[in-house]
Amino acid sequence: MRIASLLGPLIGLVLVSAFFAVLEPDTFLSTYNLQTIAAQTVIVGLGAIGMTFVIVSAGIDLSPGSVIALASVVTALALRDGWSPSMSALAGVASGAAFGLVNGALITGLRVVPFIVTLGTMGIARGMATWLAGEQKIDAPPHWLASVMEKTPSHAWLLVAPGTWIMFGLAVVAGFVLTRTVFGVQTYAIGSNESTARLCGVRVPRVKIIIYTLAGLFAGLAGVMQYARLTVGDPTTALGKELDIIAAVVIGGASLEGGVGGIGGSIIGAFLMSVLADGCTLTGVPNYVQEIVIGTIIVVAVAVDRVRSRRRA
Repeated sequence: MRIASLLGPLIGLVLVSAFFAVLEPDTFLSTYNLQTIAAQTVIVGLGAIGMTFVIVSAGIDLSPGSVIALASVVTALALRDGWSPSMSALAGVASGAAFGLVNGALITGLRVVPFIVTLGTMGIARGMATWLAGEQKIDAPPHWLASVMEKTPSHAWLLVAPGTWIMFGLAVVAGFVLTRTVFGVQTYAIGSNESTARLCGVRVPRVKIIIYTLAGLFAGLAGVMQYARLTVGDPTTALGKELDIIAAVVIGGASLEGGVGGIGGSIIGAFLMSVLADGCTLTGVPNYVQEIVIGTIIVVAVAVDRVRSRRRA
């Protein structure tokens, strides 16, 4: 993704931040609030990294919110059963990757549109999370995993939550994979024209399975971070989070028609969503107004995408 393509999302982030900074200068610009925004971005940001691969390939995934809930429950159950924090986190990530693998296999094997498949797996993942949790929250013993999402890190030199740095590090790696590897080129090729990509020798089914598995893996990691943030496994968490994730990617410049997008723009989009939610909360804007604003932003972003697509055509 070219640097110039990041200019639009970046300007949007600056304008929204400036707007709330004028309304609530003392609170919004405080160190603690900026650390809060950084921590709140991690969940959507990680999901957006995986979703970028999906949308660039002209696909869609509606299951991240449910997978986040499932991963948080799996992590909490593993901790409660005596697993180490590292192994518990790995179990949560693996549960997400497994669901992504199922999504990819169903989409390519049944040749069903991603919207329908992931709509179904969204319900399956949420149901499994509720079943595993016994329809209640899962508590676990105290451990270091919770410190990953501390808004004010114990090591002051970190400035923001360790989870934020993990998100940035993975974004750099994912950005390299998407723009500098054969797999990334094939992802763009499939999104631009799947038939042409197939004629050029791209193994489309295999690449799609990897793409959706990768998206599930990042959703699983987001679920682990959600557990670290809440310190409980909650089957009801992250309701509607998939819309925030998709919105972050689209706001970041990705096209729902495929072939266009980048990790950097998606991370900026995730920060814009967090700033918007935080600013609305600080100014006392009701939740339903926030939902209207976010929905409007999604519609505008899609409309802009359509205009860009027509100009390219």
